[in-house]
Amino acid sequence: MHALPAGAVRMSVSPNSNHLLTVFQEHYSDLLAFLARRLGNVEKAADVAQDTYLRLAGLSDTAQILEPRAFVFRVAGNLAIDRLRQEQRRSALQADDLDEDFCDPMASPERSFLATEAVEQLDKALHLLPSNARLALLLNRLEGMTHAQIATRLGVSESSVGKYIVQAMRHCRDWLRQSECI
Repeated sequence: MHALPAGAVRMSVSPNSNHLLTVFQEHYSDLLAFLARRLGNVEKAADVAQDTYLRLAGLSDTAQILEPRAFVFRVAGNLAIDRLRQEQRRSALQADDLDEDFCDPMASPERSFLATEAVEQLDKALHLLPSNARLALLLNRLEGMTHAQIATRLGVSESSVGKYIVQAMRHCRDWLRQSECI
């Protein structure tokens, strides 16, 4: 029997237990090397080898297995694949968590100041608009009214409402751009 690496636990097999456990012990070092190549890590390989032993110990009818060594390696290989897939899923979830933008619910004083200043500039721009253009924009953007609803309320055509909104948007955009340059 091969010597076990440091830290490995010797698993005892009684004569009455299944013969796969005997095959497992006889080929433990080869199995560990196989798993280490698959997983790229000796510690992970030892964990999967232990899982393999537990899986084999749980099998009851092993008499029909024609190639016990191949079967043991197949079980170990499948468990290694499961382990790799698990790690990939875990790392993908962690990567998704890192990609999320976390925002501070408390805005910084600078952001609060800039937001207040932008609202003040927009308010100045809105007060310079003709009343129908200002009202059409506010009803559309703040109240969510359609062009037809605004047209009925203002007593104008729907095309006029569209023109008012475009006029108001252009005016506000130009006003904000101009105020940024100052």
